[in-house]
Parts: sequence; C-alpha cells; structure tokens
Amino acid sequence: MSQTRLALFCFFLFPLICPCMAIQQNDYTKIKGMFVFGSSLVDNGNNNFLPDSIAKVNYFPYGIDFPLGPSGRFTNGKNVIDLLGQKLGLPDYIPPFSDPSTNGSKIINGVNFASGGSGILDDTGAIAGNVISLNQQIKNFEEYTLPELEMQLGNRSKEILPQSLFLVGSGGNDYSLNYFMGLANSNTSIEAFTANLITTLSNHLTRLYNLGARKFVLMAINPNGCSPMAKARVPTRQGCIQTLNRAAHMFNAKLRKSVDDMKPQMPGSNLVFINSYKVIMDIIRHPISEGFVDAKNACCEISKISEGGNGVLCKREGSICENRGEYVYFDGLHPTEAVNVVIANKAFASKSSAEVYPFNIYDLSQV
Repeated sequence: MSQTRLALFCFFLFPLICPCMAIQQNDYTKIKGMFVFGSSLVDNGNNNFLPDSIAKVNYFPYGIDFPLGPSGRFTNGKNVIDLLGQKLGLPDYIPPFSDPSTNGSKIINGVNFASGGSGILDDTGAIAGNVISLNQQIKNFEEYTLPELEMQLGNRSKEILPQSLFLVGSGGNDYSLNYFMGLANSNTSIEAFTANLITTLSNHLTRLYNLGARKFVLMAINPNGCSPMAKARVPTRQGCIQTLNRAAHMFNAKLRKSVDDMKPQMPGSNLVFINSYKVIMDIIRHPISEGFVDAKNACCEISKISEGGNGVLCKREGSICENRGEYVYFDGLHPTEAVNVVIANKAFASKSSAEVYPFNIYDLSQV
C-alpha cells in the first residue's frame, strides 16, 4: 500500500465520541449481557488477532490508563463499551470474539465482534487490510457464538438474548473509507449513498432480531470533521470540515428516524438511538464547562507519514500528554477515556431526547 493511500486510510479510521464525570455502577438492571458490533470506537481488541490488518493499536501509549495495558482499544483507557458494561453491572470486560480464549463460560455475558476500520458495507475498510465487516460480524455471532451459547445454557439462551443489549456502532467508515475516497459509483449522490447505508443497516438489525435480539442500541456517527487529523488536512481553514460533518448529520437523522420505522416491523423489540455527535459537539464548543482544556489537539505524539507512520494513530512508544483527562482527542481521531465517560453517562441516564431517543439505556434495561 502506498504511503498516500495509507495516510488516507489512517486519516479516516472511523467515526463517533467525548470529559470527566464519575461512572456510577447501577445497583440493578435486567440486562444479562451485551453483544457489540461496529468499528474502532467500540472495538476492544478483535483486530489484534487479524493478520495483515493495519488498524491495530496493541502498543503503548494506547492503554496507558487501562488496567490491562495496551489491549487493542483505540484510546488511553476504557472505551464506551467497558463503561456501559460497568453501569449495567456486567462482570469484567466483554471479551473480543477473535481471541481464541473467548469460548465456554466467557461468552455468557456477551461478546464483542467490532473491528476497527470496518463498515456497514462489505467493501468498506478494504484499504485497512484485514478487517471484519458488519455483515461478517453478524455471521460470526450466528455461526459460532450462538451455538456456543446454546451449548452453555441450553434453552436458557432463548431467555438471555431478549434481555441482552445488542449495540451497533458503525457507519462512519462507509463515508471516510468508501464514499469520500471515490470507491462508490461516481454517479451516486451522498443522499442515495446514505439511504443505502440505512437500508443495509436495517437489514442487519432484522437479521439480529430473527436470531433473538430484542434490545438494540444504535450509536450515531461522530463529528469526524472536527478531529485533529481532519482539520490538519486543511490547515488554512478555521473550524471543522463541514463536508464530513454534514454527511454524519444526514446519516444520524435517518438513523434516529429508523428507530420509529423499524419497531413495528420487529414486534417486541426496543431500539435506542445515542446521539454521540451532539455530545461531542457540545464538548468541542464548550470544553471548559465540560471539564476539558484542549478540544483541538491529539494527546499523543502522532506517527508521521514522512517517518513511515500512518499520520493518525499514536507513534509507538511516543510521547504523551500528562493531563489526559483534559483532552478530547487521544490520537488524531479517537477520544480519550474522559470523553468516553461523558458519552456513557449520557447514554445511560440522559433525559434529553436530543441525546437519547426515545429513552436512555437504563430505561431500556428495565423494559
């Protein structure tokens, strides 16, 4: 892969995210497990086990604040999945599917299938080398995890799945690693491309529903146009790159609407939309009031293309900021744990329909 194409991939590694509020573990919810599908913002190590994938972060300074060190999470500490799992009272961390040790009793409380660099469409992320598309992630659930669950739990698996969260965080790479790289048909408008994404995602959700899922959490695409790497590509322009943000906003509006559109088609289901786009934009616009100091720069030293790096991820063993809780971005695209805390708190307990729709994850856990 040429350095130019590598740089394009790295600049657009994915979407969603963002300050510091203490996570309080909930005393009681009805949730029995969590199954996670999506891209780098919710990947907790699957890409570590993929040969030929360049979307890997299994090295320092990633994981500097994570209890297990560098684990494949695209941040300095915990990601949104880890934090939501704590709030739901789930034990330990949701294990990554690709880890050979993820089997037996380890899968009872859920499995994480997400893969950094992947997308809703099968051909998204091909430039990243070996990644797992959303389509394949669901196949992995159906063909491997579901039979293993039935072996572990017998008929009880049919009781646990409806009381498990099925969280999906995908879509940003379909723009950054597909549409805006010219991989889509040149005659395809952004509106038509977005409509196709939503239709394809809806079909994936229907597949999960038919496999037993009933509680869905759908994560918005983040304002990627405000990331340090996006703005670095147009250094003469002030503010965020609106082309990227408009695409995310269009997708998010249709995703929110799909919550109402899909519910009648999936009797007994409940879908919740988490508007991480708004949460992050609020932080970027008013960082001080949210407990942040720097909403523009990456906390870690970015690997330079001129030195053989990728231009977005942290440099191996590179320097890192000391006050990580004051930064919005850890690397060129992905948020710090402090931002993930804010997103998880909002997702779990917000009463604002602009942040969670039609209700929050705690309320979802009670139905």
